[in-house]
Amino acid sequence: MTEHIGDFLHYGTIALTVGVNSIGVGLGEGLTSRAALKAIDIQPSAQNDIARVAILGTALIETSAIMGVTIAFYLLLGSKGASQTLPTSIAEVGIALAICLSGLVIGLASSFPAREACMAIARQPFFADKILRFMLITQSIIQTPIIFGFIIAIFIRTQAANISTIPEALTLVASGLCIGLGSIGPAIGLAVFAKHACRGLGINRNAYNNLMSFTFISQAIIETPMIFALLVSLMLIILPSTPTMLSGIAFIGAAFCMGVGTLGPGIASGKTASAACHQIALKPELYSSISKVSMFAQGLIDTCAIYTFLIAISLILLT
Repeated sequence: MTEHIGDFLHYGTIALTVGVNSIGVGLGEGLTSRAALKAIDIQPSAQNDIARVAILGTALIETSAIMGVTIAFYLLLGSKGASQTLPTSIAEVGIALAICLSGLVIGLASSFPAREACMAIARQPFFADKILRFMLITQSIIQTPIIFGFIIAIFIRTQAANISTIPEALTLVASGLCIGLGSIGPAIGLAVFAKHACRGLGINRNAYNNLMSFTFISQAIIETPMIFALLVSLMLIILPSTPTMLSGIAFIGAAFCMGVGTLGPGIASGKTASAACHQIALKPELYSSISKVSMFAQGLIDTCAIYTFLIAISLILLT
């Protein structure tokens, strides 16, 4: 039984990368379809535009599922039916964490702007093209966490084939845990912001230019904690040469520190920018002062992520 633990972890990782991501994607697509039907009921004359937004939005929601399937085939074809060593199989748990945690959240979060865009077209049917363009931009940026998770998963798989000890495996698990856990807060923040930005277009289409420029800057700030998580994940893959069991445990601690540290800043930054979006839509003449206050507040919120970044780096370099 003991000799099959590695095989159980290997095939369990393959199953989870597809199964868990499908939960988020399925729920997200269902919610988008429901919103589209409700919007058509409100504004039947815009049914073609609403259907186009729903279809394109659903296509982008599929990104997480496609990433999961790609990784699953990569693992399956890479093993060619042969048994994996225990350290390699443990390291592959890091792949599951990198892909599943981010994919589950992104699949569901991607539906936020798609649903709100459908309702915005119901309120502003003659502004459908610009609402569609706006939704595609915000929804594309929301996919960033799963892309980062995919990159880290490929790195982990490459490194896992060459390891032979449990501490080395723990190091790769920590890398996947860091990017997976670190994606959740910023992904939720990006989705909440995109939802309110699309709603703002439905309230006041004349605020389009202001909302567009504010969106680029705000989404970059919301993503900042996730960039820190990506850097820590890459450091865990690149820097340690011959980790001990103690340092392997410390790396898991560093991953938890950085991953949990992005939850609050990511969500809070998104909520702050959302409130600013609502005010810009209501009072576009106050755009300059509203955007300055929002960005200042978001900058202060991100200091919490900087603190956890410093501790995570210290755990990696000093143990």
